[in-house]
Amino acid sequence: MIYFVTGTDTDAGKTLISEAMLRGATGSTLGLKPIASGCEQSNDGLRNADAQALMSASSVELDYKQVNPFAFEPAIAPHIAAEQAGVAITCQALNDAIPVDAMMQTDFVLVEGAGGWLLPISHGQTLDQWVAKQQWPVILVVGIKLGCLNHAMLTIKSIETAGLTVAGWVGNQLDPDMEYAPENIAYLKANIKAPCLGVVPYLQRVNAQAASAYIDLSLLD
Repeated sequence: MIYFVTGTDTDAGKTLISEAMLRGATGSTLGLKPIASGCEQSNDGLRNADAQALMSASSVELDYKQVNPFAFEPAIAPHIAAEQAGVAITCQALNDAIPVDAMMQTDFVLVEGAGGWLLPISHGQTLDQWVAKQQWPVILVVGIKLGCLNHAMLTIKSIETAGLTVAGWVGNQLDPDMEYAPENIAYLKANIKAPCLGVVPYLQRVNAQAASAYIDLSLLD
């Protein structure tokens, strides 16, 4: 099954949760990060830490370029970075770049987005338009912090308006000192129709293996 992973914001924790889900899944697994800015130069070219984390958590081995075909060095909005690099990110370009054959042969595939749900990828095109064409079910990562209720409900509404299914959502505690965090989580559970796959508490050290213990992928069924 192929799922698209989006977040309520840039730092909601998409990669942590995606890596945790890949490590907790059964069967063959594959994580992809088609678009990434904030990459670092290496002897092998531009490399993104999030994409490398997904590769490490995946059982299916692919070349880096297949996992992260659009990599940009500046840590800025990808459509701006792409324009500066003279690269056109379009829905068709994304279709041409993703490893479709490998995806179809893998039991559990996560395609991680960049930024939030309505990320622009070029002038006139946004990432959600590409996901809508694929008709992938969406897993939403909700960064649990002040403002998460509005961000989560707006994102859910936009996903559903696009005609897509929210397969589930995961809460990721970002602020250890957030007041009334349990009440905020309870509101989300009561008002999001899709199942809550889990709530990952604030982790002093970011650890996908530890995070995976809080996520129940069987709820996706």
